[in-house]
Amino acid sequence: MSERWMQVSEKILDQITRLEEAKERDRLELVRSLSFMLNVLQRSLLGWMQWVNTPDIMTKFSQKDLEKINKKLSEFTRSFIEYDLEATKLGSQRGLKARKRVKKKKEERPEIFYV
Repeated sequence: MSERWMQVSEKILDQITRLEEAKERDRLELVRSLSFMLNVLQRSLLGWMQWVNTPDIMTKFSQKDLEKINKKLSEFTRSFIEYDLEATKLGSQRGLKARKRVKKKKEERPEIFYV
């Protein structure tokens, strides 16, 4: 499976390069590109989650490997969330509002933070 994953990932990188190099893209093409990028991220994240949740795979990595992976993912995640906040603020400035959740009248419990 690793070989196939890497082959598909190489094709995805080629597609990203083509999308980046495209000239004079209209709004629809940009939205299509955004959708592609987010689907690629989702695919990658699902793959990472499969690895991390499989002890047989994770035991193959040394402490040093895991520290390096953790550092890189931490930097990437921080950068992505910072940009997420920036884009959300822009959306808010453009008049986009989050949908209000209807509160249930059940007994209230303390909110638990899950990721």
